[in-house]
Amino acid sequence: MESQKKDTADRLYDILTDDELRSCEAIPEEACTEVPRNFTLNVVNGSSTKLAEEIISPGVTLPWILSAIGAPAFMAGLLVPIKNAGSLMPQLLVSGKIRAFPIRKYFWGGAALVQALCMLLMGVSVLLLPGVAASWSLIGLLLLFSVASGVASVAFKDVVAKTIPKGTRGQMLASRASFGGALSLAAGLILFFFVGEGAGSGTYAILFGVAAALWAVAAVLFFMIEEEPGAVEGGRSPVSEFTKGLEILKEDANFRIFVITRALLMAIPLATPFYVIIGKNSVDDSLAAFGLLIITNGLANIVSSPFWGRYSDRSSRKMMIVTAALGIGTGLYVLSFGLLPDSWQVMYAFVPVFFLNGMAHAGARLSRKTYLVDMAPEKERPLYVSLSNTLIGLFTIIAAGIGLIAEIFSIEALIIFFLAMMVLSALLSWRLKEV
Repeated sequence: MESQKKDTADRLYDILTDDELRSCEAIPEEACTEVPRNFTLNVVNGSSTKLAEEIISPGVTLPWILSAIGAPAFMAGLLVPIKNAGSLMPQLLVSGKIRAFPIRKYFWGGAALVQALCMLLMGVSVLLLPGVAASWSLIGLLLLFSVASGVASVAFKDVVAKTIPKGTRGQMLASRASFGGALSLAAGLILFFFVGEGAGSGTYAILFGVAAALWAVAAVLFFMIEEEPGAVEGGRSPVSEFTKGLEILKEDANFRIFVITRALLMAIPLATPFYVIIGKNSVDDSLAAFGLLIITNGLANIVSSPFWGRYSDRSSRKMMIVTAALGIGTGLYVLSFGLLPDSWQVMYAFVPVFFLNGMAHAGARLSRKTYLVDMAPEKERPLYVSLSNTLIGLFTIIAAGIGLIAEIFSIEALIIFFLAMMVLSALLSWRLKEV
């Protein structure tokens, strides 16, 4: 039975990667024989979390549920900032503690179980509490969920660097996104056709329950990864970790450029809600349909992820340039949409905006993840990851005020601002070192 499982993992590894020689670059020699198994576990794990994230998304699902249970409108505006700040900013505080443990997979698995519990409690809140109380419960549980996500993020990149060879990491991340996208597509179709405006609290509780089960499955799969013990030297307190992080930021020019480039690439996801608004104003409200957005994102991941994975393993630096260019093209299309003949301004002509933006977002995420894992020194990798994420968390809070440009000027002016950010990110990417 064990031999059969290993053969299946070997075959899947051969199908999903171009690593014909089974190289083990940049991972411990002892981990070589377990690469196909670890790769497969990572792909199935990622597919599970991707589906869970699409079913319960702070950008789509939670605002819809809050509105359905009668929450005040301002609460929907808290969701994405809470998600980003909660998951990114605390990472610098935990990275030093994670380094003190030779096996780091348990941090990811433990965090996933916390996330599963949060999803379960969200479902109970929606089912049993009155509207406003349920809404505040969802907000609080989302914050806890996000902090757990931040702990998992630091551990994940370190475990990947120890178990997946350099040259196949991008393909592994792409496979996670691709399979997850396929499952999300199926989920989106179900939600689009069967979950309508009349859905009650029981339906929403089921969605939370399914997401909780998926996170629990993901935790078990990650616990099964064979991880060799890593170096534990250099474990630091949060204060000394912060001090060391400032030293790295000061001394490592390439890392500074990467952080700035990553921040500028956030223009791609930041622009998405405003594309929705323009679509609603230019076409009709169907563009904001819950299931339609999930379907479009799922298709974008399915189509783009295999290509992005292989590209990022060849040059994640150049891939950041390409994704920025794709984001620029999408923004220009949105700006020119109103200039099209009236007969062309229909839903089918605008839906590609979400598809292309989804491709660009997937490429930006995968390229910066691959670049950071490949660039960071082994002994300081958790610090590099946590420092980068903490700085981006701070930037996210600042970026929440960028929307004032739309209020003072126009949405089109804000999109031009986002386009300028993408242009700068592409120019800075040229200055990054190949890793």
